[in-house]
Amino acid sequence: MEVILLERVAKLGQMGEVVNVKDGYARNYLLPQKKALRANDANRKAYEAQKAHLEARNLETRKEAEQLAARLNGQRFVIIRSASDAGALYGSVTTRDAAEASTAAGISIDRQQVQLLRPIKELGLHTVRVVLHPEVTLDIVLNVARSVQEAELQAAGKTIQELAAEQEAAAEFEIAELFDDIGGAASDDDEGAASKA
Repeated sequence: MEVILLERVAKLGQMGEVVNVKDGYARNYLLPQKKALRANDANRKAYEAQKAHLEARNLETRKEAEQLAARLNGQRFVIIRSASDAGALYGSVTTRDAAEASTAAGISIDRQQVQLLRPIKELGLHTVRVVLHPEVTLDIVLNVARSVQEAELQAAGKTIQELAAEQEAAAEFEIAELFDDIGGAASDDDEGAASKA
């Protein structure tokens, strides 16, 4: 089906272009979202009559999106979740979680504007794309941790695996030190018993 795009659509075209798309994509997404019109003579004339208005509206919404992008740029949002000792989440972080984290920080975005580059199923720092306007996209960072302290450590550049390895090494060192102390005390007792005999 041929449609006239009313705004820029990623991987499809710019505003005003006539493109050929699959019927289902047009009927289920482009037309209901008012991103396109069917390409017939009546709609072509209607588009030409509204072209200046559509371009002005697009420019206004793009400016608003750019202002919001300036506030969002470089932001890191902390999301606290339960996870295993290995760092695997019990569940996953969704677009809704990312939108709620930014809204809690005072910057309101819709979950439909958030695009996960890959599923977030482990602790750590994850990059998430935010599409504020078809022409304005940016990346934010989600810091997924079990606690605020853990989030601060991750922000400093340590991973959960490194922290676990450090804690395990410290525990093994303490155990080895304890056994050395016990072994030294036992050998002192053996020496003391041998000298009495």
